[in-house]
Amino acid sequence: MNKVEIYEPAMCCSTGVCGPGVDQELLRVATFLNELEGEGRLIIRYNLSSDPMAFVTNQEVNNIIANEGTEALPITVVDGEVRQKGSYPSNANFAEWAGMTREDIIKMVQKNDKPEIDKPASCGCGCDQSGCC
Repeated sequence: MNKVEIYEPAMCCSTGVCGPGVDQELLRVATFLNELEGEGRLIIRYNLSSDPMAFVTNQEVNNIIANEGTEALPITVVDGEVRQKGSYPSNANFAEWAGMTREDIIKMVQKNDKPEIDKPASCGCGCDQSGCC
């Protein structure tokens, strides 16, 4: 399995998905990485504010920040090689870099698109009954 690491700018929490104004890009990333974890894949996220030593100990990341500033964040590293900087990878790139095959991705999407047939329909009143209250 590939080692995927994301070096992210300073954020208020580990995912950046908090507060009154949620960044939609961070929401996409957090959601998809959660799905990848559900498939047994691991992508390590380093937040500049909570894990600064990760930025110091990775010489290539350290050099990029020294030369380009924090505007180069996020930086995505796959098996020790910088693959992307300045923006988050697409979901397809995340999946590919995490070692998923096209078939794995299709199965994951199909699993997540299945309707919840066991859940009772709601009539909108909040009672979760199959008929109206």
